Amino acid sequence: MPQHTDQYIGGAWRPALTADSLPVLDPATEQVLATVPAGGPADVDAAVRAARAAARGWGATTPAQRLAPLTRLRDGLAAAQEEIASTVVAELGCPIGFATAVQAGLPLAVADSYLGILAGYEFQERTGNSTVFAEPVGVVAAITPWNYPLHQIVAKVVPALAAGCTVVLKPAEDTPLVARLFARLVHGAGFPAGVFNLVTGLGPVAGAALAGHPDVDLVSFTGSTAVGRTVAETAGRGIKRVALELGGKSANVVLPGADLARAVNVNVGNVFANSGQTCSAWTRLLVHQDQYEEAVAIAAKAAAKYVPGDPADPATRIGPVVSAAQRERVRGHIRGALAEGARLVAGGPEAPEGLDTGFYVRPTVLADVTPGMAAAQEEIFGPVLSILGYRDEEHALEIANGTRYGLAGGVWAADEDTAVAFARRMDTGQVDINGGRFNPLAPFGGWKGSGLGRELGRHGLEEFLQPKSLQF
Repeated sequence: MPQHTDQYIGGAWRPALTADSLPVLDPATEQVLATVPAGGPADVDAAVRAARAAARGWGATTPAQRLAPLTRLRDGLAAAQEEIASTVVAELGCPIGFATAVQAGLPLAVADSYLGILAGYEFQERTGNSTVFAEPVGVVAAITPWNYPLHQIVAKVVPALAAGCTVVLKPAEDTPLVARLFARLVHGAGFPAGVFNLVTGLGPVAGAALAGHPDVDLVSFTGSTAVGRTVAETAGRGIKRVALELGGKSANVVLPGADLARAVNVNVGNVFANSGQTCSAWTRLLVHQDQYEEAVAIAAKAAAKYVPGDPADPATRIGPVVSAAQRERVRGHIRGALAEGARLVAGGPEAPEGLDTGFYVRPTVLADVTPGMAAAQEEIFGPVLSILGYRDEEHALEIANGTRYGLAGGVWAADEDTAVAFARRMDTGQVDINGGRFNPLAPFGGWKGSGLGRELGRHGLEEFLQPKSLQF
């Protein structure tokens, strides 16, 4: 079992300044895979000081000078696809097929997108008698979650580096191994010392120290809305910029005349992917009351195809959730929904048959869910789909917009114009029309309690830039 005792600071692996360590568990076996340092304020301070020392030099480089090591990093990601996938399988419990296609493949696509954006981005423009320069914010604290561990790292770190910022990364304590792999690739790409730094540790300790550090200029955080509020409050005391990608309770609205079978089947796959641990998942399926029971039957049949199993087996479609705490949280939500009157049509709160070891949850479909129930309001973050009925389009819109979240959503209709018209009235940051594919160039982020700012594409780069105007 590897026992890592170092942090990546100032261009080198250095002994951690705190003696405590964190175990990294395999969610499928509950066995310890490795240990990593439980970094504290001293480790964070050393990393931020290294980032600050490198900030002016890196910020003064040209886009072409930044593009060269970023291209080498992209090539490193491409060469390490198999190792990335196997690492995510081990520490997240994600099925190998999904890990290969998404957990390893998506970060590569995002890195590719930023190479193209950086090559063509205009960092200055003339307006009237002014020249406006887009300059790097400075030192960025990147605090990332465990559900898409490498994607979230790449979606923050690569545009920050492309903008000319320096970075201190604090990955989620459940999935730090792929972050260490990423640091190794950064080192191999030849960035100047201090441009990228990695500190592993607990959120309330290392994460809090990073968000509150006086030499951090911007905090980019992805995680729960509750923790995001704390991060924003901490950063606000130092007048820091924040970018927050938080929770979601997204609605998938199937309008009359749409392809019901396709819409429901796609929705089930969307919710059960990554064991339901996706902030943008369509966890609320809204169907017209005249088609309600048909939709419930389709969903139940689709759910039966998702049998929990060994994530290393290529045939497995759904693995465990990340931890024992997450397993109990999801099961508690299922029990609560049934107590409130929801109808169980697939799954349930019991352990899957034959899987007493591992953090497994039965893929669950709940019918007869009403808008006021917790299952329709709270982010469960597990493989649980709630199906709600509506009377007409206005009722559907009221339900869709009736949560504190606004991250993503879907609309299905017989024609594109009808779907777009409905989607334009949804209070959410991103909507897929009739199963539209994910686009890494489109801005991703939320409204309301789902966060502030955007990731991906040009908007994602601009989160790490600030304007300076010169008049002459």
